[in-house]
Amino acid sequence: MEGYDDRSYGDGFADVYDDWYADVTDVDATVARMQSLAGPDGRVLELGVGTGRLAVPMAAAGMQVVGVDSSEAMLERIDAASGVTAISGDMVDDLPDGPFDAALVAYNTIFNLLDETRQQRCFAAVADRLRPGGAFVVEAFVPDAERRARPTSDVSVRTLAVDHVVLSVSIDDPDNQRAEGQFVQFSETGGVRLRPWSIRWATPAQLDEMAARAGLTLVERSGDMAGDDFDDDSAQHVSIYVKPEAIDGR
Repeated sequence: MEGYDDRSYGDGFADVYDDWYADVTDVDATVARMQSLAGPDGRVLELGVGTGRLAVPMAAAGMQVVGVDSSEAMLERIDAASGVTAISGDMVDDLPDGPFDAALVAYNTIFNLLDETRQQRCFAAVADRLRPGGAFVVEAFVPDAERRARPTSDVSVRTLAVDHVVLSVSIDDPDNQRAEGQFVQFSETGGVRLRPWSIRWATPAQLDEMAARAGLTLVERSGDMAGDDFDDDSAQHVSIYVKPEAIDGR
């Protein structure tokens, strides 16, 4: 998408993100899962922290949470008193120093890195910052057979109300594993507002390969944060990759 960069998504969605996506992740289950991996007061790194939708509850539960996001518009919505350390930066090149007990990239955020090289570098950067035995939790959708088979385009209605309409316009390019689109919002008071998005999706097997190249091992895959079974019909996955324990003090 011409003109799209790392800040485009956050800047376009910051004012509606918490309303539109409040229910996409089970917050309580996410907090419990991260506490089980990091420890009750463990140090947690969240990539693409956004408005703090998950980071703030994790911090309230006692974890030491550091969140990274490239959108200032998103980060401005994190309450300074929340206990979350918010860092403006890229989730590949600007990650803070470790060690962290666990890291989280939730709700397809890994796909906001728009080529395989950047996704691979993200796995490597996280691995470098995890303590031995630390875990990297990746939550993402599973590309279905139709998405992988042929190019598609879609125009549909997301929201229809008395005073506003939101249309969803998207295209999918399976050869490059790319999808992008716009939410086009029309309202009586605000005119037209564009909210662009762009992703480079990957299959669970491809993510496993990236993790392995970064020295991480897949130890668990479930269908959601609550730990439901993952199978061939699952629309999403939560994959937990672990950094090996140190050997002989190394």
